[in-house]
Amino acid sequence: MSKRRAEKTASNHGSQHVEEVIDTFKEVAVARKQPPLEPVRNVRIRSYVILSFWLVVILLGLPIWWMTTTIYRASLPLADMMEWADGRACRPVFPLQIVVDADSLSIQETEHLIRTTQHALDDLNEFSAHHLRLQQAKGLSAAQNKSTTRLIDDEENFVLDRLDKGSPDTVLTVKLAQDRGSGTPTARLESYAPILEIFYSADQLPSKTSSTSPLASFIAGELQALFMEEQAMIAYVLSDSAPGTTPGGGQQVAVGQTPQSPSGTASNGREARLSVIKGLRPDLAANLERRTTRAVKYAPTYHLTVSLFTPEASPSSWEIEEAAREFLEPLLQSLSPICNFTVDTQVQLYASFSPSVREPEFVEELGAWTLWKDDLSGFINSAEWPLSPSIGHAPTVNFILYVPSPSQTPLVVRENGGSSWLVPQWGGITILNPSKNNAQQGSLGHLSKDDLEPAILTFSHQLTLLLGLPESPPSLPLRLSTLTRVRAASLLISASSTLGSLARLTEALPSISIPETVAKSVDRTISHLQKSCTSLREGRFQDALESARIAEAEAERGFFEKSMVGQVYFPDEHKVAVYLPLLGPIGVPLVMAALKELKQFWRGLHIRRAGI
Repeated sequence: MSKRRAEKTASNHGSQHVEEVIDTFKEVAVARKQPPLEPVRNVRIRSYVILSFWLVVILLGLPIWWMTTTIYRASLPLADMMEWADGRACRPVFPLQIVVDADSLSIQETEHLIRTTQHALDDLNEFSAHHLRLQQAKGLSAAQNKSTTRLIDDEENFVLDRLDKGSPDTVLTVKLAQDRGSGTPTARLESYAPILEIFYSADQLPSKTSSTSPLASFIAGELQALFMEEQAMIAYVLSDSAPGTTPGGGQQVAVGQTPQSPSGTASNGREARLSVIKGLRPDLAANLERRTTRAVKYAPTYHLTVSLFTPEASPSSWEIEEAAREFLEPLLQSLSPICNFTVDTQVQLYASFSPSVREPEFVEELGAWTLWKDDLSGFINSAEWPLSPSIGHAPTVNFILYVPSPSQTPLVVRENGGSSWLVPQWGGITILNPSKNNAQQGSLGHLSKDDLEPAILTFSHQLTLLLGLPESPPSLPLRLSTLTRVRAASLLISASSTLGSLARLTEALPSISIPETVAKSVDRTISHLQKSCTSLREGRFQDALESARIAEAEAERGFFEKSMVGQVYFPDEHKVAVYLPLLGPIGVPLVMAALKELKQFWRGLHIRRAGI
């Protein structure tokens, strides 16, 4: 028994020893698979290296990237810009100041006549933005010069101060002259001076107690007729842009005024303008539409190119300088307050008209060679004729003088027998037919000043049409002053519209850059728009035109800034395509190393907590 027990005990000890040996071998094998423990110093160095990389990226890389890639956007007064675009910042008004010169009347009679005529004018006027205001002239007599009487219109609360004759703000001077032999009042308008002469008899003067008189009604009717076309032109310009109302139906508020209710006068401004346009004669309304489409866009300076084209070798010389100096320069000087002009000339020999035009046909009834009216639009041979579209920054207006060959003389338009026509927004063409003797002899080698006179006068008329000069009244100074006011209104509206477009572009494209030059242009535009609006209300129309001209130029300069236009075509998708190939190889190792360090940090933290 004892022997078996001893053997059994020995076998148990042997098996335990074997198991211990096996466990030892397993531990050794496992120990061989595990890497040696990393020193704490190395762990800290690795953590510091990874942290330093992230610090460089966050503290140095990101600020530099932000500073170098951030799009600069200067601060713009968007609210003010939209107010100008919507017509809430300014209500254009045109108070035309007319001086009444009545040497033969006393102070009381003159004042009463002005007051009576003013009431008659207000009754005739349907467009409140354009109104005529009568003023008494100084120098009527010694007693009147010492007087400081001022007339106040009760309805408009408008003060009629006496102005000196020839004041820059005076649009027209009405001279009253008593004519004993005249049964009814008569009027005479001077062609080259803003003077309207009224001839009346003594019994036509208003009595001290009456509020009307034949003379006052006659003067009011004459003045209303003189400025009827101007009123229609201004109403057309304002109604086309709708400055009296906002796109949402809001009202227009003048500078320095408080908004009124939607039923106030500002909200009815567009309706009043439309009513003026609808009340025009059909021929006048059609004329306004046609004049708007054919007129060139306003510019401070125009370049006039006068060209001589002929299909033969003659004429090869012309006295264009003398002709332009005598027949064209006076008109250009008259237009100088509105715009400036430069003139150049050129001669092109062997210049036939466009091949698309049918050959002229001889019509025996007219005794002339004729062109079809349908072919006039293709008369210009753009492929061979040296007609540059523009020189410098000024738009070019072309005037072509075409001298046909003697074998096709005279050359006229078949439908109307005319020899000149206008190309809308481009220029004019005139056919100069040589005289019969010159045509038969073929000796027209030189064009004298007298030969050029009809053509230059035609070019002058075509220039007035291209500039939008009104056709009435028959007084050039009044027509020029009308053009000044119309251009001031159109420039003011155009500059305001450009500001609105810039504001909407800025809000629609957050990634577009706005340099400081654009902000300065916007500030100057708003400043000159305010000056122009103030000058209009005060009747200083030349100053209003100058301010509106500067405002238009600054608005265009700010809107078409080159650095802004480039950013419009740089979408965000392009940025993603650029940054991903660069950030991928750099960002993935940094992110993976940071995640590994965080994982080890959390594991050590759990071990320390478990040991506690």
